[in-house]
Amino acid sequence: MPASLKIRRRAPLVAAALLTAAAPLALTAPAAHAAPAKPSPTPKPPAAMSKVGGDRLGVPGTQVDLAGGAPVLPKDLSARSWIVADAESGEVLAAHNAHWRLAPASTLKMLFADTLLPKWPASTRHKVAVSDLAGIGAGSSLVGVKEKETYTVHDLWLGVFLRSGNDAVHVLSAMNGGVTATVAEMNAHAQELQAEDTTVVTPDGYDAPHQLSSAYDLTLFARSGLQKKDFREYAATVRAKFPGETTKDKKGKVSREPFEIQNTNRLLSGDAGLNVYPGIAGVKNGNTTNAGATFTGVAERGGRVLLVTVMNPAKQEHDEVYKETARLFDWGFQAAGKARPVGQLVPPRGAAGSSAAPTVGPTSGPDKARPVAGAQTTGGGGGGGAGTALAIAGGVLVLLAGAAFLVNRRWPLPDLVRRRTRP
Repeated sequence: MPASLKIRRRAPLVAAALLTAAAPLALTAPAAHAAPAKPSPTPKPPAAMSKVGGDRLGVPGTQVDLAGGAPVLPKDLSARSWIVADAESGEVLAAHNAHWRLAPASTLKMLFADTLLPKWPASTRHKVAVSDLAGIGAGSSLVGVKEKETYTVHDLWLGVFLRSGNDAVHVLSAMNGGVTATVAEMNAHAQELQAEDTTVVTPDGYDAPHQLSSAYDLTLFARSGLQKKDFREYAATVRAKFPGETTKDKKGKVSREPFEIQNTNRLLSGDAGLNVYPGIAGVKNGNTTNAGATFTGVAERGGRVLLVTVMNPAKQEHDEVYKETARLFDWGFQAAGKARPVGQLVPPRGAAGSSAAPTVGPTSGPDKARPVAGAQTTGGGGGGGAGTALAIAGGVLVLLAGAAFLVNRRWPLPDLVRRRTRP
């Protein structure tokens, strides 16, 4: 990866720097007059939150009903907010401050993608103008988009999903009429999805005053996005080739070599001390100073599909947001069919009048339900060429199988949300 790429700084590093800078000043004060250090108060959720999806989801604290021999929840969860839900039925199996409005970081890119993906064919080409990259926040995560270079929409979406590239988000926003127009569309789409905790200020999730979402809303965004085949494929891609910068050698030969990018979703790509989660198939992670670490994931086991969102773990251990997500996935798969639901993921407003009864989708024809893509690798350029990937996890080659689940078979969606294949 080019050295010019910037990685978003994490809150612990910023806090450590501030403490270091403040230390000399503290030492100059006489010991007798030094005020005792007071720990920062732990933020508390509001006493009353939204009740979208059920009354219990608006109550602070953990909501779970361990009926029928369901296992107890993991005891070492430190996140401010989290939710475990069945992706197909929409049943919320357990939640903790599900409607607490918090900074979302780059998990907000799920809403960005769900809003803009239908706009252009993947093969659409765009030459980046200098103005396209204006306004990107300092310290943003970047994929390496260069001005005056041409990219396909397919390239740009890979940059959004794999590297959380704010540069790719700004280029796509420019293609959509600008950041202001894109933010307005995202807010309107959030309202259509009944994601009432969400206020979008920046399309990329970069920290901004009053930009908020919730574990409940982020789960709605993931569930809606997973109705789209291209969303599923991008979210499940482990690594890909991204176009580099055009160069000219001494003989005048022009070339443009691609470079590899890897998905920053560590449950999908693995990390030191963290294995790929069995059955994982996306979705999106984020990390900013205000938000801390955030993550929404989708995984399948035994024909059941779960969505888990975790926001801002208090523990500062490496990959903690993924570790807590994995523990909640484990619990959810064990508890499914045993724990009584404590709430529901609501359908979009346009689908509210449709039948919500569990039904198997069509098995043939243009509206046949399509499986979510398994983990993919893909080359740069066009929209095809995806294949099943093998990722190294703990020194063992693991087949990343997130495939064969039909998220939309129990949720009839309007054309606004679900892109249908036409004959």
